[in-house]
Amino acid sequence: MIKILVIEDRASIRENIAEILELEGYEPIQAEDGIAGVREAIKHRPNLILSDILMPGLDGYGVLRKLRGHPETALIPFIFLTAKTARKDVRQGMDFGADDYITKPFTVEELLATIQMRLSKYQRIQERFENLRLNLSTALPHEMRTPLTVIMGIGELISDSNFPLKSEEITEMGRIIYKNSARLHHLIENYLLFVNLTLIEDDPDKLSLLRKSYVINAGSIITSVALRKAEAAKRSSDLILNLPCVPLQLSEDRLQKIMDEIIDNSLKFSQPGARVQVIGTIEGHQFSLQIIDHGRGMTPEQIASVGAYVQFDRQLHEQSGSGLGLVLAKKLAELFNGSLTIASVPNEQTVVTLILPIAEQERQS
Repeated sequence: MIKILVIEDRASIRENIAEILELEGYEPIQAEDGIAGVREAIKHRPNLILSDILMPGLDGYGVLRKLRGHPETALIPFIFLTAKTARKDVRQGMDFGADDYITKPFTVEELLATIQMRLSKYQRIQERFENLRLNLSTALPHEMRTPLTVIMGIGELISDSNFPLKSEEITEMGRIIYKNSARLHHLIENYLLFVNLTLIEDDPDKLSLLRKSYVINAGSIITSVALRKAEAAKRSSDLILNLPCVPLQLSEDRLQKIMDEIIDNSLKFSQPGARVQVIGTIEGHQFSLQIIDHGRGMTPEQIASVGAYVQFDRQLHEQSGSGLGLVLAKKLAELFNGSLTIASVPNEQTVVTLILPIAEQERQS
């Protein structure tokens, strides 16, 4: 049964809400003030919390701060019950991490609709994390173990006094350690970003704030990333760029991340000497970007199966990669009202098409 904690210092209101919840099939838990509310939340770990703001001892903001700081209650949906309707008060609650608020007096329908909406959102997030956990439980341990094994093996060799090493051998080992440490760092950063983006997807306030950012000259940013990646891969001569100056409705760091992952894949899975083209065109209110490589390609089944930590034919190819890069690029594009699609002919060509909206500020000027 779904448990809902009601934190309210006025007994009549608290008991009335508890009765409504019980009639709807929920299991209500009551707390008469903020201090009791924190105690009951940690003890029972409810599925959702309803809390008044103005209470003696510990107010609703204090309750929320304490619960968000506790690992077992940090993600529980939290709804404020408040008679304070000023925008700054509502904003303050949201800034502290509240999921929603209900203004007193409220109807039974308003109460139940808000509860159901927040429970549904929480359920979707839980399902996404469960899917991510299942993928991570198989692929991530291997992905992390590979560079860690290399680092530990070299560390053991260097520390073994029975095998004295020449200075050039130590230098080479240091290079290998750095390469594998960078790979591990990239993997962890991608995983953390994926989790963060998954949370933002269902948060309208954070999503709205995210979409307010924009760049003035996307062509310059994309060019910079492409040149850096090609130079690092020693393939500058393979790169062909044709990009206009265009303002886009996303932040510079997010655009850089998208391009980092797409171009890295194009270079990684094609051979030196094969062209990698980055071509941008303006189509109405949208910017269309195509990244074309002539490498190993992907089958339709592989394209359809692109997901977090999915790898394809690893036993046939030396290149490593968690498969999360393209997923992150696609998720970022969609968060900014864009899209990412893949078309490929195995062993011939892969075309990644990125569609992003042109900045609203530019269109209105």
